[in-house]
Amino acid sequence: MEIERDRYLKELLDCRHDGLVKIITGLRRSGKSYLLFKIFKQQLLSEGIREDHIIEMAFDDFSNKEYRSPDKFYAYVKEKIIDSDMYYILLDEVQLLEDFVDVLNGFLHIDNADVYVTGSNAKFLSKDVITEFRGRGTQVHINPLSFREFMSVYKGERYQGLQDYIRYGGLPKVVLTEGNDRKAAMLKELISETYIRDIIQRNKIRNNDELNDLFNILASNIGALTNPTKLSNTFKSEKHVDLKSDSISRYIGYFKDSFLMEEATRYDIKGRKYIGTPHKYYFSDLGLRNSVLNFRQVEPTLLMENVIYNELRLRGYTVDVGSVTQYIKGEDAKTQRRQLEVDFVCNRGFKRYYIQSALELPTEEKRQQEFNSLLHIDDNFKKIVVVGGMISTYQDDHGILILNIFDFLLNENSLEM
Repeated sequence: MEIERDRYLKELLDCRHDGLVKIITGLRRSGKSYLLFKIFKQQLLSEGIREDHIIEMAFDDFSNKEYRSPDKFYAYVKEKIIDSDMYYILLDEVQLLEDFVDVLNGFLHIDNADVYVTGSNAKFLSKDVITEFRGRGTQVHINPLSFREFMSVYKGERYQGLQDYIRYGGLPKVVLTEGNDRKAAMLKELISETYIRDIIQRNKIRNNDELNDLFNILASNIGALTNPTKLSNTFKSEKHVDLKSDSISRYIGYFKDSFLMEEATRYDIKGRKYIGTPHKYYFSDLGLRNSVLNFRQVEPTLLMENVIYNELRLRGYTVDVGSVTQYIKGEDAKTQRRQLEVDFVCNRGFKRYYIQSALELPTEEKRQQEFNSLLHIDDNFKKIVVVGGMISTYQDDHGILILNIFDFLLNENSLEM
C-alpha cells in the first residue's frame, strides 16, 4: 500500500537544479528512503527522465560495498555521465561512503548533476550534518505521517483512527503493520535497538541507564514546563541518583538532534520577549513515547496537545509557549499579578496565531478556563481553540475560532477558516 507524501515531494521538486546537495533528514524510519527511491524517482520517470539518467546507490547493500571507497564511487558516477543532459544522483545510507562530505561537494562541480542523499545512523541524522556542507546543502526534513497521511491508508473511521494514531504514532512501517500487539512490539524494539542505541554509540555514552531514565521521565511529563534543574531534582527524589543539570541538558540535546523530540520556549506575549526556562518538550512520534511507558500513561488531553504541536511544526510554523499577564484584585483589595498560559504561539512569515488545546468544553467554567488567556491578549492576531470530540467548528462573539480537531488535522488551511 502506497502512502502519498505530497508535501515532501513538492519540496524536493521545488529545490531541483538549485546547485546544492539535497539532504533528506528526519527521524529514523520516517520514510526518507521511500520518499527518494520510490516517490521522487517515479515522479522523474513520469516526467520523461530516462532511467539511465537516474544514478542510484544504496551503500548498505553488501553488493555495493566496493563503492564505499570515495575514489571508486566518484569514478563510477563520472562514467555514468556521458552527455550534457541532467543526471539525478540518488544516494541512500550515504554515511557509509568514506569521506562522503568531500565526495558530495565534488559532485557540485558537475554542472549537469543534481544530488539527493539520505542516511540513517545517528551521525547523519544529527542536525550537525547540515553544518558540514556550509551553505552547499538544502535540507528537506521529513516527519512521521501526519494524521491526514495516516487516514489515507487507515481502514476505519476517523474517530477510531485518531485514537490509534495517538496511541501508536505515525511511523509508516508501524502504521502499515497489522495487529496492535505487533505494532507495540515493533515500537519497543525501535526505541531500544535503534534510536537510543544510535545516540549511545554516536555520543559514546557510558551510563545507559541515566539516558533511558531521562527519556522515560520526559515521556511521563509530556507538555509540562520543566528545566534541567527540576529534572535533576526528580532524579534525586525518585531515582536516588545525582545526575547534574549539565548532563541532563546534554542528554536532551542528543534527543533533539536525533529528532526524537522538540523543545518549545516560553514567550511573553505582551512584553514581546522570550522568557527562557522552563521549556516544554513534545515527541516527534507518540507511538515511541507511549512504548517506553508500556502504553499505560495515555492521557488524551496531553497527547492531543502533542498532536497539535506536531501538526503546526509540520506546516512550517515556529511554535512557542505563550505567557500573558492578568491583574486581579485580591481579598485585601491589592492588585495581584497572575500568569496565564497560551498553549501555542505560532509564527510563519507575517502570520501569527494563538492556539489553545482543549479535549472538550463540557461546562461554562471549563470554557472560561480555556478562553481566559486568549481574552487577555490585546493584539489583533487570530485566536483559536482546537477542541476534541463532536463539537462543530464555529466562531464565538469574541471572534475566537472554536476549531474541531478533525477540521484542524484534515484541512491544511484550517487556521484560515
